[in-house]
Amino acid sequence: MSTSASGLASGPIHTLKAREVAASVLTGELSAREVAAVMNARIARLDPLLNAFVDHRPDDVLAAAAAVDTRIAAGERPPLAGVPFTVKDNLWLGGRPATFGSRLFADFVAPRDSWCVARLRELGAVPLGVTACSEFACKGVTSTPLHGNTLNPWDLARTPGGSSGGAVAAVAAGLGPLALATDAGGSTRRPAAHTGLVGMKPTLGYVPNPWGFDDPNHLLSVIGQVGRDVEDCALMLDALAGFDGRDPLSQPVFATARVGDALKAGRPPWRVAVSADLGCGFAVDADVLAAFERAIDVLSDAGWLTVRAHPAWPAGGGEYPLLALQQAELAALFGDSWRRDLSRFDPDIAAQIEQGAAVGGARVAEVLMLRDKLSAAYAGFFDRFDLLITLTSPVEAWAADRLGPAEIGGRPAGPRGHAGFTPLFNYCGAPSVSIPFGFGRNGLPLGLQIAGPRYADARVLAAAWQAERSFGLDMRSPMMREG
Repeated sequence: MSTSASGLASGPIHTLKAREVAASVLTGELSAREVAAVMNARIARLDPLLNAFVDHRPDDVLAAAAAVDTRIAAGERPPLAGVPFTVKDNLWLGGRPATFGSRLFADFVAPRDSWCVARLRELGAVPLGVTACSEFACKGVTSTPLHGNTLNPWDLARTPGGSSGGAVAAVAAGLGPLALATDAGGSTRRPAAHTGLVGMKPTLGYVPNPWGFDDPNHLLSVIGQVGRDVEDCALMLDALAGFDGRDPLSQPVFATARVGDALKAGRPPWRVAVSADLGCGFAVDADVLAAFERAIDVLSDAGWLTVRAHPAWPAGGGEYPLLALQQAELAALFGDSWRRDLSRFDPDIAAQIEQGAAVGGARVAEVLMLRDKLSAAYAGFFDRFDLLITLTSPVEAWAADRLGPAEIGGRPAGPRGHAGFTPLFNYCGAPSVSIPFGFGRNGLPLGLQIAGPRYADARVLAAAWQAERSFGLDMRSPMMREG
């Protein structure tokens, strides 16, 4: 990618960042409809290989883009003018199918836009369609009986991860620069890590989500931002920050919260803790660990002051300690349908529902109390530190026909062994961003996770922006490079 003397973007449209698209459309260098036409053509050509989209209507995309061009011609200056974005299948794009990745909703049509979709439209962005997610967004790969298997643009034999696999596959392949995702345990950050993208999980409640599907992780889930660099994710988060009292997790402080202003303001003397296993003894593949240590050396050479440390997690903290809560909520929401017809469910989700049906009230109370203890331990850690750096995932993307890698770091891995590094930040309601930091032994992307205390979203993203520049990586996927 290059820029012209005027600062506007030049080069192929599919390679442009969101901010470059908006600048070019607002100046008239491009029209929103021209951008949309390029996206439609790429989706038609590449999505049959990826299976990233579950719904794409080219005529709807062109009509939405034409409406943006009309607004600009009338004198409006929408800040996201013409920027294409995708919508994860557990959110609503009004008037289009919304299936939650499940046969239960195979015929459901969204009655309205989700709050985040409506906000992006208002600001001039153009929805490209709906992207695949795992059933009920409760699985670490993106494969469902309803929509099939979504594949990784870096290697079509591998998974992009989940549950936001369609979102990241689209962005990494050049099918739009931004994606709306969700994250209740890593569903934005881990897929971003596996596809060379930036995935942001903001503080709980940062982006309102007052209507839509009943979420089996409603106490933990956030609207996530996916982009090709930190600046685009910051732009997207600023666009989405808000307050809506109909969402019980929403808070008025977010109505005026902004991260972009401080993104490039210089690096304060942050106190940075580094942990390769989050203090939980998580297994890590040797090549990933070596790449992580090299990345920390790069940051140290750039002047970052780091200390090896991790939170003093309470007993019971570790690999998905709150999973019983998700399973119980799945059983509460879908248990009756499961009992009537087991065949309508992804077998892995059916197993979670069966486990959830056996979770009693006392166990739910235990899990909720553990969440409080995890949050207290995490908050206390930031009396001494400003940031925490760890891995996003301990492995490269694995074979697309597997739920997870068979082993990690030479140790047998369960179905969630690859996923332990992300959910603790959800349990604590804290911001965390994954950025690319290198490649594994198979040449596939790896993700570094930068986290902070609640409400420190601006600090987390400013650190990510600095780290991104220190690493200086070209993270274009083969599909992006090939045009």
